[in-house]
Amino acid sequence: MRRLLARFVDDERGATAIEYCMIAAGISIMIVTAVNGIGSALSTKFNEVGTSLK
Repeated sequence: MRRLLARFVDDERGATAIEYCMIAAGISIMIVTAVNGIGSALSTKFNEVGTSLK
């Protein structure tokens, strides 16, 4: 039982996977935020162009 517990404590593979998931989540949040901001700006510009064409 001690050996099993020692192996469990020394195993860092799960921690590495969690770290990679956190990095991927952070990058995803930044991408979504950037796309959302660009989308709002483009929507405003298209509305301005549409209004000026009328």
